[in-house]
Amino acid sequence: MTQGITEVIDNTLNPDFVRKFIMDYFFEERENLRFDFYDVDSKSPNLSKHDFLGQMFCTLGEIVGSQGSRLEKPIAFRGKNELGCCRDSVLMQFCANKLDKKDFFGKSDPFLVFHRSNEDGSFTICHKTEVVKNTLNPVWQAFKISVRALCNGDYDRTIKVEVYDWDRDGSHDFIGEFTTSYRELSRGQSQFNVYEVINPKKKGKKKKYINSGTVSRYNITEYFSLEIQINLTLASTGNPSQPTSLHYMNPYQLNAYGMALKAVGEIIQDYDSDKMFPALGFGARLPPDGRVSHEFALNGNPQNPYCHGIDGVMEAYYRSLKSVQLYGPTNFAPVINHVARYAASVKDGSQYFVLLIITDGVISDMAQTKESIVNASKLPMSIIIVGVGPAEFDAMEELDGDVVRISSRGKFAERDIVQFVPFRDYIDRSGNHVLSMARLAKDVLAEIPDQFLSYMRVRGIKPSPAPPPYTPPIHVLQTQI
Repeated sequence: MTQGITEVIDNTLNPDFVRKFIMDYFFEERENLRFDFYDVDSKSPNLSKHDFLGQMFCTLGEIVGSQGSRLEKPIAFRGKNELGCCRDSVLMQFCANKLDKKDFFGKSDPFLVFHRSNEDGSFTICHKTEVVKNTLNPVWQAFKISVRALCNGDYDRTIKVEVYDWDRDGSHDFIGEFTTSYRELSRGQSQFNVYEVINPKKKGKKKKYINSGTVSRYNITEYFSLEIQINLTLASTGNPSQPTSLHYMNPYQLNAYGMALKAVGEIIQDYDSDKMFPALGFGARLPPDGRVSHEFALNGNPQNPYCHGIDGVMEAYYRSLKSVQLYGPTNFAPVINHVARYAASVKDGSQYFVLLIITDGVISDMAQTKESIVNASKLPMSIIIVGVGPAEFDAMEELDGDVVRISSRGKFAERDIVQFVPFRDYIDRSGNHVLSMARLAKDVLAEIPDQFLSYMRVRGIKPSPAPPPYTPPIHVLQTQI
């Protein structure tokens, strides 16, 4: 599908394109892009009438994950291509600060109501957020809404947002309101997207009234100017000696471990600047003495366990199956603590760590693992657990913490940092492994942006200022006569 065509810049080998292209951005999906370059010879809108110069392929994740959100690749021409956040629909997330306290025995249970303005001056409700309980500084979940529903396609049409305190009996208390437009909202997180919540009645009665709090928009992509590096670690268990094993090396297709790794890794690797991933295994007897290890390098080099790209991790994984004897018990705590040690050394937001654990569901150190997760919840890291095979995953569900926040020794996790999914729920019945992997990746990565933002917000870490405008290199042509 063609997203658009840039303007034509005449008579230059170093064009600086300025037209913007607005696209949906989804962290959890792989969004492939292709740029075609033409030398325009006439005013014809038919591209076949012009000279084709070349192509460049990348993903939207590569652009967002690049320093300053600017990506360079070796193609015929290099130009500036800026990608925004939406066209047919928009993904947005909001937070508030210092809202009015409405509950006598608590704080407030705030939620937002979005209204689209109509031609006759009236307003129509187009979206409600969920209720965030007992807080004056809520962070609402990200939501997707069509631009048509939000503003009927008119970027400058007024959008009214009301803030309420939820009450069980339905008589919700009005906190305040503000107005904006889609054009303003599309600027992302900035000083232009911090809105004062005004209660007209309070403003009319109190001379010293300022506001009833503020609401601002979150935009995860603007944090990537911090050069976020997501470090991926693989942990694996099982015995590959039998064809029925989950680790069986089928020459014609990936095994369950390989599919899970490739599905998640190929998307998340776009956000790692150097594409070097430490790949660890646990629960195996290592050569030459057969000692049991719960933290070994898949590439066989404990001094340098890094692999280049997900393909390098896959290669190290399959090579390790030939050299080690995978062996229980299965302990998660050592590998979680391994990543936590790195995360503890960079709490300024310049790096965020993601640990990927692929397991058959058997866990031997539940108490130690829960303690490790609780301790890690204060650090810039998330944990993804993919369960493969037919085992019961009750223990993994407990670690997920979506229903009940995980705790250890009476101490609760500061944040929910674990996402668990069973791979069998995503296997396509028609045998389409590509579809299975795409479904898995979409769900397993869906919580990472919120987990990342929650860490940044709790620590008060703000996005860096936008980088200076791009200046194309100046090429001086020297001629000898």
